[in-house]
Amino acid sequence: MARTPIIAGNWKMNNTIAAGVSLVKELIPLVKDAKVTVVACPTATALAAVADAVKGTNIHIGAQNVHWEKSGAYTGELSTDMLKEIGVDYVILGHSERRDYFGETDEGVNKRARAAYAAGITPIICCGESLAIREAGTYIAHVVAQINAALEGFTADEAGKLVIAYEPIWSIGPGKIPADAAYIQKIARFVKEKTKGLDLVYGGGLKTDNARMLAAIPEIDGGLIALTRFSGEIGFYPREYLEIVRLYLGGEDQ
Repeated sequence: MARTPIIAGNWKMNNTIAAGVSLVKELIPLVKDAKVTVVACPTATALAAVADAVKGTNIHIGAQNVHWEKSGAYTGELSTDMLKEIGVDYVILGHSERRDYFGETDEGVNKRARAAYAAGITPIICCGESLAIREAGTYIAHVVAQINAALEGFTADEAGKLVIAYEPIWSIGPGKIPADAAYIQKIARFVKEKTKGLDLVYGGGLKTDNARMLAAIPEIDGGLIALTRFSGEIGFYPREYLEIVRLYLGGEDQ
C-alpha cells in the first residue's frame, strides 16, 4: 500500500439531490485530514449540487458513467464536457451492473475510457468474473481480456494514469460467500503484472469487515464502497465511511 489509497463511494441509484448534499456536508469535516483520496460518485441528477457542496475541500467527485461522443442524439447519456463543467474528476466505467443490466461491452468501455481520459477525467475501469466463469476456471483469462480491451489504444504512460477496480461478481450481494484474501491477491497480482502496476482498487465492496484484510494485500490500492450498513437502516453513512477508512489504514486516525 505504497500509494495513497483511493476510497470511492459509488452511490449507485441512491440519494436525492437534497440527501446527497446533506451526506457530503456531514462527510466534509470527517475526512478533511484523511490520508486517502476521497471520491464521491453521486447519481447524475445530484452531481452538480454535490460538486458545488464540496468545492474547496479534499473530496473529489466521480460520475457513474459517461458517453464517448461530445454531443448528439444519445438520449439519456452525458458527455465529458458536461461532467467537466460540473467539476467531475473521476468516472466509474464498465461496472458489472452496467454490463449485466444495460449490455455494456468491452469495446464501449474502452471508448468511454478514452474519451474520459482525453477530457482530463480519470477512468475507474471495472473488471471481474461471474460464478460461471470462476467455476470454468477461466477467470484470470477473462479478467485479463477485459483489461486488454479497456486499455486498447492507450500508451503505457497514459494507462499508468488510469484506475482498475476488480470486482469478483460471484461474491457480491446478500447471502454470497465473500472472496478471501488469497483469491483476491491471486487476481490482483495478475492485474498488476498486466498493467505494469497501475492503481488497483477492490470493487467488490470495501467495508468494515474486510478493510484490514484488503489493506494487507500489497497489490490493492483502495476500494469502492456502495453501502456502509447492510442491515437495519441500510445505506451509506459518513461516520461509518470514516471507520472503514480508519480500519483500512490499520486503525490509525484517518
